[in-house]
Amino acid sequence: MFVEQIRKRRSLRKYQNKTIEPEKLDTIIEAILRSPSSRGLNPWQFVVVTERELLEKLSQSKPHGSSFVKGAAAAIVICADVDTADTWIEDGTIATLYAQLAAESMGLGSCWVQIRDRPHNDQQSSKEYIAQLLGIPSNLEILSMAVMGYPDEEKSPHKKEDLQYKKVRLNNYETLYSEST
Repeated sequence: MFVEQIRKRRSLRKYQNKTIEPEKLDTIIEAILRSPSSRGLNPWQFVVVTERELLEKLSQSKPHGSSFVKGAAAAIVICADVDTADTWIEDGTIATLYAQLAAESMGLGSCWVQIRDRPHNDQQSSKEYIAQLLGIPSNLEILSMAVMGYPDEEKSPHKKEDLQYKKVRLNNYETLYSEST
């Protein structure tokens, strides 16, 4: 059940040294190609990376929050043509999440890596570094990476009582939402 999948999903950064079967990657690709897009404009494009050497280099895309990519079995680089739709960020974000949820549904772990507006170093952005590494055309923005593999760690689901219900309102901002409503 989808809700159970959401309840147990956690961002994982440790993966077994095991490749993802082609049919599972195909299913993840199908999922991202089916992701909703405003007005059906589909500004996104994807680069699927499975080569160890490239994953190692992608793990160096930014100073913090990408080093674990070197241990993953795959990374999907989510790009978008900003001239196609002004909703490229939203559309790419949805595709990233679809990749993660599809991976989760097949027993894979995943983690989001933010690329947009992140530095690689003092001279180059993460986007520029990845674009150069993977030959991504300059007219495409790089939003994120969905990194995945067979989990080599377990994390307990977040407890329902720890969810931030105080940030949810009902019908107006003055009325707190209650899960019993």
